[in-house]
Amino acid sequence: MRYAVAIDIGGTNTRVALIDEELNIISREQFSTDNKEPENTLNEICHIIKSFDKDIVGVGMSCPGPLDLINGKVLTPPNLNGKWHNLEISKVLSEKIGKPVYLDNDANLAGLAEAVVGEGKDCNIVQYLTVSTGLGAGFVINKEVYLGAHGFANEVANSIMIQDGPSHGNILPGGIEAISSGTAITERAKKAGLLVKHAGEVNDLALSGNEVAAGIMKDAKNYLANFIALIYGFADPDIVILGGSVALKIDGFVEEIEALVKEKVYGVMKPYIRVRKSTLNEDSGLIGAGYLAFSKQK
Repeated sequence: MRYAVAIDIGGTNTRVALIDEELNIISREQFSTDNKEPENTLNEICHIIKSFDKDIVGVGMSCPGPLDLINGKVLTPPNLNGKWHNLEISKVLSEKIGKPVYLDNDANLAGLAEAVVGEGKDCNIVQYLTVSTGLGAGFVINKEVYLGAHGFANEVANSIMIQDGPSHGNILPGGIEAISSGTAITERAKKAGLLVKHAGEVNDLALSGNEVAAGIMKDAKNYLANFIALIYGFADPDIVILGGSVALKIDGFVEEIEALVKEKVYGVMKPYIRVRKSTLNEDSGLIGAGYLAFSKQK
């Protein structure tokens, strides 16, 4: 049996998992990320890999973006600072463990997992969107992540949907993440004076007849459907899979998005519109990272 290691470096925590060839998670460890000094985090990763006591073929790894995926480099993520910026992380970790390391972002790896063992496993062209704290995407063709010319393919958060629209953080005004993500829904509701903690509560208020909440949820769904319809017109995927807390926890969200998308495409395209909810759990990124490492050995 061959094994790979999957790593998910987050701004708060880092997860390291041992994956077998059937993409089962055999073992996993989690620890706090040192978001200022990467050497501490990388050394702990090395210690965990050694503790697995298996001969691994390689490592698949996700890290907060923006990333240079062509050269395996961390650029300037807002939740990692200091020496993390411009770190050639694939090269550095590979030298430490003596195995190849392949870097990608979490949405790409989750999309890869969906295309291999999830809702898109019988499809050739899979579009994945995570609708959660942010709004991320991964595009997979024949079980391989499409990176684009410079590694920025499917960095969609700043895709402008409303001129001079809402914004938050580093998202440009009117960017899809500033309209349809869980953070956007919640922040827009708070600015409107609603006492809410997350997008699910905004949706509950909308269902109870609150007109402000209903308007915010209508925007989130409508513009997300517009965006997905654009994807269908441009890329013609077999399936669009939605993950993340908003898509998974709000009842009927995905089904409503699919119905809206069908209203926004040519009639001849309607039979081919498939918007589905992810059936993988929060481990999808780890599964995708493991598969990435295995796929590079073929």
